[in-house]
Amino acid sequence: MRSIRAAAAGAVTLSLTLAATACGGGSATGGGSNDSPRTLTYWASNQGASVETDKKVLQPELDKFEKQTGIKVKLEVVPWSDLLNRILTATTSGQGPDVLNIGNTWSASLQATGALLPWDEKNFAAIGGRDRFVDSALGSTGAQGQDPAAVPLYSMAYALYYNKKMFADAGIPKPPATWDELVADGKKLSKDGKWGLGAEGSNPSENIHHAFVLARQHGAGFFTPDGKPDFTGDGTVAAVKQYVDLMAKDKVIAPGNAEYAQNQSVSDFAKGKTAMLLWQSASANLKSQGMSEDDYGIAPVPVQSGTPGPGEQVNSMVAGINLAVFKNTDNLDGATEFVKFMTGDAEQKILNKAYSSIPPVKSAQSDAAFATPANAVLKDTLAKSAVALPQVAHESQFETAVGTAVKELFADAAAGRAVTTDSVHAALEKAQQQMPAA
Repeated sequence: MRSIRAAAAGAVTLSLTLAATACGGGSATGGGSNDSPRTLTYWASNQGASVETDKKVLQPELDKFEKQTGIKVKLEVVPWSDLLNRILTATTSGQGPDVLNIGNTWSASLQATGALLPWDEKNFAAIGGRDRFVDSALGSTGAQGQDPAAVPLYSMAYALYYNKKMFADAGIPKPPATWDELVADGKKLSKDGKWGLGAEGSNPSENIHHAFVLARQHGAGFFTPDGKPDFTGDGTVAAVKQYVDLMAKDKVIAPGNAEYAQNQSVSDFAKGKTAMLLWQSASANLKSQGMSEDDYGIAPVPVQSGTPGPGEQVNSMVAGINLAVFKNTDNLDGATEFVKFMTGDAEQKILNKAYSSIPPVKSAQSDAAFATPANAVLKDTLAKSAVALPQVAHESQFETAVGTAVKELFADAAAGRAVTTDSVHAALEKAQQQMPAA
């Protein structure tokens, strides 16, 4: 999912405890109807540099859908900082959109509410079939063994973006392949008011993405095989400490980044204030902020040693956006037709090109537009070295609890307070205590 988001743990816990079964476009039946066949409400997530950018991308496509079907789509682009809580409120109040974007890491959590339309074989058949979608994208659509709670819309992966001129000026011939190399390069680049690496330390979800990938590189994963929280093992503690130490010990991230949560690290990179950026599918965002594609290179996210791959060599979570339908929409046929439109080859090419993401639809992904060097790195990562975040019912609480713990550790680092193995362990233990009982 896009990484600019935050959520209140209390709201998540309340919503999942209630496990609401009625929500969405206004039907009072608790199930879908076609009482309002001429309209749809669509909540889109903020994918571009601003909400206004998204409206400019999406509105012409929604107008196209209206011309084809006669169905008018009311669009609202919801910032990531509000999206999850807005969705959870809708699951409890019964008042929400017909169709909405969800971060793919939330799929199992929202599936557990019973609020979303399950994508069984019949529903998949109505949009062209399940086998149109790539396996990695389908792996982040809900709990294993259940019908998906959503359909993949945009696929993304993390990459390392680096400023070519800053690297050349520092005498660095190539991007770092390991974390030790990144730290060494970052120290050379952190001078004269500029810094080696940007981060969004106040963004819980951005924090959890990096912490999870590093945990996998340390042979851990925050949950046991049967889905129980396991936040305080040696691997998870080492992973979180390694990430926060990029500011606390290695001094390659500016202390001010502890307060970043809304794309500031992307802006700093675009302005030449930082030399490296770890981000999901950033090319369109950087272009919108005036950075030429010639000014930066793209490489895989570093690993501990060797090259990216499976096992402990993973270097990204499977990021992306899914398209979901509230189960009690009052335009079920129209909502299904809209999902078919948005996941059709033509729209997949238009929208994923606009957002520099990768189509999760196989036939669209093979288009020449997605054969750029940047996309080659992202596609290779998704195919070989990316893993889905845990598809468990309490995943969104996990993101909030651990992501906030990392946020607080970054605040300690920025304030000059020691970040030790013991303090990291204590922060993660506190986060685990915030998780609902199994």
